[in-house]
Amino acid sequence: MGVLNITPDSFSDGGRYLDSDMAVRQGLAMQQDGAAILDIGGESTRPGALPVSADEELERVIPVIEGLRRKTDIPLSIDTSKAVVASKAVVAGANFINDISGLTFDPAMAAVAAETGAGLFLMHTRGRPEVMQQHTEYQNLLTDVIVSLHHSIDLALAAGIDRDQLAVDPGIGFGKSVAGNLELLQHLDELHQLGCPVLLGTSRKSFIGKILGQDDPQERLFGTLATIAAGVSRGVHIFRVHDVRPARETALVAWSIREQRLP
Repeated sequence: MGVLNITPDSFSDGGRYLDSDMAVRQGLAMQQDGAAILDIGGESTRPGALPVSADEELERVIPVIEGLRRKTDIPLSIDTSKAVVASKAVVAGANFINDISGLTFDPAMAAVAAETGAGLFLMHTRGRPEVMQQHTEYQNLLTDVIVSLHHSIDLALAAGIDRDQLAVDPGIGFGKSVAGNLELLQHLDELHQLGCPVLLGTSRKSFIGKILGQDDPQERLFGTLATIAAGVSRGVHIFRVHDVRPARETALVAWSIREQRLP
C-alpha cells in the first residue's frame, strides 16, 4: 500500500503533493514501483496534528482520486475518519476506507462502508491525533489493542459488512510509546486471532528515529525495511509504506525465506 498524503503537514511528506497533478504522477509512479493499493489522505494524523474540515479534506483528495481513476484501475483507499469524506471518495473511485479510529470517531462511518460496499481497514488508536501521545500507558497493551479491534470488527459486522471486507491495523505510533510499538511488533502474530488480514504501518515513523538517533524521517528507510521483514515473519499481509520498491523487495525476500520458495 503506497502512501499518498495530500496535506501540508504530514510528518514525512507534507506539502510535496498538494498539487493534484503532481499527486497523480506520484501515485502512478508508486504503482510502477509495485504498489498494489494507493492510500490517499487529506488530513494529517501525525501526533499533535489538528483536524481539518470535511470540505477542506474533500478539496484535497477528490481531484486526486478522480485523476488517478482516469489513468489507472489500481485499487484506491481513502484515509479518513469522516463518513462524508469516505462516501464522496468512494463515489469518486475509491475502493477502500482506511479509518484510523476503527469506526469510533464518526458513528456514520460503518453505514457508509456497508452502503458503498467498500473494503474497510480498521486501526487501533487511543484518542485523536492532537492528544493521542498524551495517553501511551496501558495495563496490557496487546490485550487492549486486540479487544479494541474486536469491538471495531463487531461494529462493522453489526452494520452488515462482511468479515471478508475487513482488515485490521494495530496502529503503530498512534497512542503508543516506543516500547509499546516494539511490543506490538514482537507480537503481531497474536492479531491473527481476529480472523482478518493484518495491515502494518511503520514507514518512517518516529520510533524508528528514536532507535537510530535519526530525526529526519527521510533517513529512516533502512529501519522501516527491518520492520517489514519482521512483519512478514509474523504473517502480516499488507504494508503501508512511502518507499514502495524497497519495501516490496524486502517483503518478497522475507516471504521467500519464510515459505522456502519463490514468490
